[in-house]
Order: sequence, then C-alpha cells, then structure tokens
Amino acid sequence: MALFRFKQKEQTPKIKLVNLHKTFGRKKVLNGLNLEVYPGESVVIIGGSGTGKSVTLKCILGLLSPDSGYIEMDGHRLDQLSLRDRAETIGQIGMLFQSGALFDSLSVWENVAFSLIQNKKIKKDEARKIAVSKLAQVGLGRDVASVYPADLSGGMKKRVGLARAIATDPSVIFFDEPTTGLDPIMSDVINELIVSTVKNLGATALTITHDMNSARKIADRIAMLYEGKIIWVGTVKELDKTKNPYVRQFVAGSAQGPIKTEIKANQ
Repeated sequence: MALFRFKQKEQTPKIKLVNLHKTFGRKKVLNGLNLEVYPGESVVIIGGSGTGKSVTLKCILGLLSPDSGYIEMDGHRLDQLSLRDRAETIGQIGMLFQSGALFDSLSVWENVAFSLIQNKKIKKDEARKIAVSKLAQVGLGRDVASVYPADLSGGMKKRVGLARAIATDPSVIFFDEPTTGLDPIMSDVINELIVSTVKNLGATALTITHDMNSARKIADRIAMLYEGKIIWVGTVKELDKTKNPYVRQFVAGSAQGPIKTEIKANQ
C-alpha cells in the first residue's frame, strides 16, 4: 500500500491504545493491549475469532468502555474529554461494517447519506448529490442510488457500505472484516477500493480481519492480536520473514503450532 511515509517518532499517533483490559464475566478478552496508529497509516489487526478484534474497535468507538487502560486520538485521552468533544472526536471516524449493516427500509442513497442528514444536518437534495458522488467513487452508477439493499449483491452492499463510510470525508476509517462472505475476485475488488479511497482521502485506516490476502493488500503494518494483547507488529515484508511461531502458524493456517483451538464435542 505504501502510504506510510514518515518517521513515527516525529508524529503524534492518530490513535493510541494504552494497556487496555476488558473482561466479560470470567472471560478476559483484552489483556493489556497496546497499539499506535499514525496519521495516514493503514494498520491491519489479524487474529482468530474471539481474540478481541471487534471489542478493540468497539472500545475506540465508545460502544464499550475498557475496564482499565485508555485510548487517545490526536494526543487527547478520550476518557478525559467532555461528552461533546468526545462525540466530535469519534465523529471523525467512518466505519465499514462486516455485514454492511445497511438499513433495509432506506434506499441506497439514503443509506450513504444517513450521517450527512442526521448528524451533519445537510439538506436532502445536497446530501443526495454527495451520496451519488461517493457511490461513483466506489464504482456504482447513479442508477443504483434509488434501489434498496435487498436488490443488491453482496459485493455491491460492501461498496455501498464503503460509500457510506467515506460520505463525511472522515480522517479515520475502520474496516470490520471487509471481505467476509465475498468470492476471491470480489474480495480483491473491495481491497483495491479500500486502498484507493483511503489514499484519496489521506485518511488513517484500522482494519480487523483474518483474511491474509486482504491484510497483505491494504496494510502498511500488520499487528497480531492473541490472548488479548498485541504479540507482534511489522510490515508485510517482515511478516514473511518473522520467526514468531504464533504469527507463522496463523499466516499458514495450520492446525499445528502454539495456537490451540478448543473443539467441543457434542454432548
């Protein structure tokens, strides 16, 4: 992707996660997670199901509160901001959800323009123009704007979700398993769109995925989450050379290695 063109030490992280802990009942999901994402960088968090990837995003978005630790954006601790300032800071983030999360009762353009109308208070005529423009950026024509999500293929829904994620020209975009449920060709199309849209916006991107093809395509750096903490961070080139046994097993998709998957027999 090659968007990461600066020296980290000279930059304030766009997003900084410091010693995050989160427990649900007896299950410890985050266990001292630390990560820095720099302005204009695309970071991909990889890891198996249930390792805390989605919980991490939800903590940043304020949908969950960490039990301890803190989150910074642009050098400001989110937990120390006023409710208004925190909402404005979180409002910088666009989100492409795993399932698309489109509103079935709204047309495509209304889905794309939802935040423009509800949060930015932009008039509908202007919001529709912006929505059509964003749809064009993800390769969808004006004719798609008036149809409903039920009429779309899985790949088209992902494109609409991406158009909605960039509708407000966010400075940060989150991608939650962006290629889940897509065939290999459409997955590559979506990966290409992610690369181009992030680059055109100059945005910072944080993606969670277990799709290594997607990770390799869109990442400046890859971070592996295991047992609630980041155990390895590096570039794609470093990924191919690492001797970390957990990373090597995950990338290879092998049942053999230090990562053990619990298999419960039917009772």
